[in-house]
Amino acid sequence: MAPNKLNPPGNENMSCSQPENGFISSFSLFPEKAVQDLLQSPVQGSDDHLVEFSEALRTVAKALRRAAEGKASAQAEAAEWKRKFELERMRNLHIEDKENSCLEQQADLDVLKANNPAKHPTLHNEANGQSENEANGQSEKCCSRNGICSHGVLRDGKPNSDSKMIRKASFKLSWFSKGEQSDQHKHDIVSFERGNITTAERSSKQISLKWESCPQTVLILSKPNSVSVQILCAEMIRWLRQQTKLHVYVEPRVRVELLTESSYFNFVETWNDDKEILMLHTKVDLVITLGGDGTVLWAASMFKGPVPPIVPFSLGSLGFMTPFYSENYKECLESILKGPISITLRHRLICHVVRDAAKSEFETEEPILVLNEVTIDRGISSFLTNLECYCDSSFVTCVQGDGLILSTTSGSTAYSLAAGGSMVHPQVPGILFTPICPHSLSFRPLILPEHVTLRVQIPFNSRSPAWASFDGKDRKQLAPGDALVCSMAPWPVPTACLVDSTNDFLRSIHEGLHWNLRKTQSFDGPRES
Repeated sequence: MAPNKLNPPGNENMSCSQPENGFISSFSLFPEKAVQDLLQSPVQGSDDHLVEFSEALRTVAKALRRAAEGKASAQAEAAEWKRKFELERMRNLHIEDKENSCLEQQADLDVLKANNPAKHPTLHNEANGQSENEANGQSEKCCSRNGICSHGVLRDGKPNSDSKMIRKASFKLSWFSKGEQSDQHKHDIVSFERGNITTAERSSKQISLKWESCPQTVLILSKPNSVSVQILCAEMIRWLRQQTKLHVYVEPRVRVELLTESSYFNFVETWNDDKEILMLHTKVDLVITLGGDGTVLWAASMFKGPVPPIVPFSLGSLGFMTPFYSENYKECLESILKGPISITLRHRLICHVVRDAAKSEFETEEPILVLNEVTIDRGISSFLTNLECYCDSSFVTCVQGDGLILSTTSGSTAYSLAAGGSMVHPQVPGILFTPICPHSLSFRPLILPEHVTLRVQIPFNSRSPAWASFDGKDRKQLAPGDALVCSMAPWPVPTACLVDSTNDFLRSIHEGLHWNLRKTQSFDGPRES
């Protein structure tokens, strides 16, 4: 039937609208006002035909309402896919522009260095038998890749310069395995012989740190509001100064406390602003923490890039990351300064908040590094969180519950454990995907590989915003359309081990959590015949 035959002559309000996206609007055939008038008009009980017609109109109205809702949902979904396509296109263009700009900057830098070689500081390597040009090339290549070299020395490139050099203690990391007969340089070797894939050799892959030059500077971070920690900190600084002649850095708050106690501590150094904190990794060879796991988290948060080795002394409660005892600090520090020592490389997550108004994925807020976990929860809202989760380009699931925890393996014994996640050895590279009170009987936690990028999106149809917290602080609101992108950071946190990483991990869950502690079954009783 043609649309114009439905309209009485002279009634232009009921004219059919033009097709939209190839489809005729459902409301254009039956105007809503006419339907409502017919539904509200009184129906005579004696006229059965009018009753049937009224019921038919009600059914039509319900169908039209469902069609309108479906159309709105389809339009929202199409807009979301279009936005994702534009973000991906902008991301690819940004990567291409970044590569081109890097090549241009490198060419300009080479030209500038060739024209003015004496105006730029150069990095020199003190390795035996290497020429100056080879050392410069290796240092620049290493620094550009990793941000800082343990063997680098920054000095003025001018001839006959008397400027003071800034040295950092150099060290070397290597795999090792215990036992006199074991080969310390073994790695996993995969062979493919006669169509069979086998692992030929495997070492224990503990990590050892060996100093190539003596440490010169140490940073001491202590737990605040503790008299016992304050006394230990002053005693340790005095011992380090007298026995090792190390340069000591502390927080401004601690330096004020030390000078209040005695003017002897005038040699202790500190920083004045955030810019100096960002450059601490170029000065500090070793970090000592006096407190619990929270002090280790605070120490890690101060370094936005490479982190010096951390020696954590246990002055807290549980102490999953603090294996050293303060009573034996002199023997521990002598052994660590002498080396070699076992260390645990604790992986961190780097998190970016992408707002809905961002034009591309790279228009993000300042990245945040976390050592334990990032938590997305419902905050003070009484509604369930609605979180769309993606792993790289694959859809994972939609979380409906109290929230979601993205944790490192070091954080597997923290909030993730309380939410039902597994305990994982800290040197296992992976990201824990743990829901918080999901409204589902089949939502089990996951452990994902370390190379993936996770994206948690707040959908537009979410009833309330979500809240993200990073290692328990820096809380941020995520409105509908916002997203949180997380991946493994390239800068782990190296913490010294009392024995080795596996022994320290097992000891911490036994002593801290009393893991699998129960009475032993009695030996007397019924036995199998």
